[in-house]
Amino acid sequence: MAKLPPSQFADVKLANPVAVFQLTAQCKADSCEKKINLGVGAYRTDEGQPWVLPVVKSVEAHMAKDPLLNHEYLPILGAQDFCDAATKICLGEDSSAIVENRVSGIQSLGGTGALRIAAEFLKRFYNQRETCMPVFVSDPTWANHYGIFRNAGFNDIRRYRYWDTNTRTINFAGFTEDLQTAPEYSIVVFHACAHNPTGIDPTQEQWKTLAKICMDRNLFPIFDCAYQGFASGDLDVDAWSIRYFVQAGFEMLVCQSFSKNFGLYNERIGNLILVMRDSKFLAPSRSQIELIIRTMFSNPPSHGQRVVATTLKNKALKQEWIENVQTMANRIKDMRQMLHSKLRAAGTPGNWDHIINQIGMFSYTGLTESQVEYLIKEKHIYLPSSGRISMCGLNESNVDYFVQAVHEAITVSQNGKL
Repeated sequence: MAKLPPSQFADVKLANPVAVFQLTAQCKADSCEKKINLGVGAYRTDEGQPWVLPVVKSVEAHMAKDPLLNHEYLPILGAQDFCDAATKICLGEDSSAIVENRVSGIQSLGGTGALRIAAEFLKRFYNQRETCMPVFVSDPTWANHYGIFRNAGFNDIRRYRYWDTNTRTINFAGFTEDLQTAPEYSIVVFHACAHNPTGIDPTQEQWKTLAKICMDRNLFPIFDCAYQGFASGDLDVDAWSIRYFVQAGFEMLVCQSFSKNFGLYNERIGNLILVMRDSKFLAPSRSQIELIIRTMFSNPPSHGQRVVATTLKNKALKQEWIENVQTMANRIKDMRQMLHSKLRAAGTPGNWDHIINQIGMFSYTGLTESQVEYLIKEKHIYLPSSGRISMCGLNESNVDYFVQAVHEAITVSQNGKL
């Protein structure tokens, strides 16, 4: 037998692990009974367990008995009834863009998939000039934003200032200055609500200012909408920024996820919403996105979209879902209040008001990298080096231990022992 040639993959380098999943793996391997995982971006009950929404259980039970249910391919652009229902809860049923037929939803593989399709579409067809326009993301932002746009061919990814370390709120002056000086026709990625990772959102007045800047500078907005309803408990409140931009007349893309607000994390159910200036631009755009999807994943999955569409199209089921979402949002709000009260009662150094001023799943605590390292190594509490925690990882059983550990980490740090 002839000697085999050397492997063609001998020079492949080991990639760095995805940090948040590495944290989860470390936590699972930890045998300490007091361990806490505050890195994972998924809802947990007060018992620390995943929660299948009651409305989802009900719909799935009904689906299991449906004799007409099958596993045939969906159209490339997804199930139209799902896309229509999803688009309406985001933009509002009375949205002028929907009434004027200049909106279209396209089913995607979660919010991440919607962003990836959006990036690919923009790279090929947006503002075709000699130079590819830059993409602006917040500083900080969800880390995956960088990889998604980079892998679609955007090499110029810039940051707009967002988080003020000193005040632990939005650096709105820096935010607006960076957009005002952005090259005309730049693409800007906004978090619709419950900003990840800081948990701080612009006010409605600030959103109006941002919209004016975008309009004056011809900036193109993309909204990452991962937490509608899950943030405040109110679907309309959480979609306010998107609806304001639509009403102002922007062409835009909205990347919608049902992982959090339906608890359908692993079903990968998302919706990419195209908002165009005129209905005549929808058919060509949809046709090009159809080709993008065909070569990317061909067809979207069906189970999750059936759950969402069935729920949203039925008045009683929709109301039950809204109540389920409010249950999750209210537990997170309660944990914020509890954590804030206990940190203050313990006399933990620092001002912790930002904990209750933030919204949604995540909190940017202000903990330093050395303090985070101390929490991981000494206290078996797992969180990213940025100090961002998932509020869902806290509950009545572990919050006292967490407060004690944070107090100790900060005190040790201030005494110069870190």
